[in-house]
Amino acid sequence: MSAAVVQSVNDVRRAAMDLLARREHGFSELARKLSGRFPQALVVDALNRLREERLQSDDRFVESYVYSRQQRGFGPVRIKSELFQKGIDSELIGQYLLEQDDHWDELAKAVKERKFGASAPGNKERARQARFLAQRGFSRSQIYAALSSS
Repeated sequence: MSAAVVQSVNDVRRAAMDLLARREHGFSELARKLSGRFPQALVVDALNRLREERLQSDDRFVESYVYSRQQRGFGPVRIKSELFQKGIDSELIGQYLLEQDDHWDELAKAVKERKFGASAPGNKERARQARFLAQRGFSRSQIYAALSSS
């Protein structure tokens, strides 16, 4: 390996570490961001090393992403879609979303009450609230539970 190639791998590593210092990133997301600035082979090599050193972890990324989106009032359907778009394995997504499964009904109700109040909605208002919760990424059963408990 020539000195220029080693320097490039180090540059890729430094750039990846700068991104990881700001927040967790998934492997695919990091690769996509770095591929515009560095050759693909160097990016994959540097990211594989970071993964081996446990400096990059899709597990940590998914865990922090699910927590962050959940805190902002988003449901599992939307979170799953966003993670899939970021190149995360569907098994890994399912693992973290299932761990939180019993909290989704409560979260849907809390989001509904924060936006619309605790009173029971009329028919027209019920449809509007259901659309809002669906856009936030809650399933039909979670929406039904949130609107029925009013």
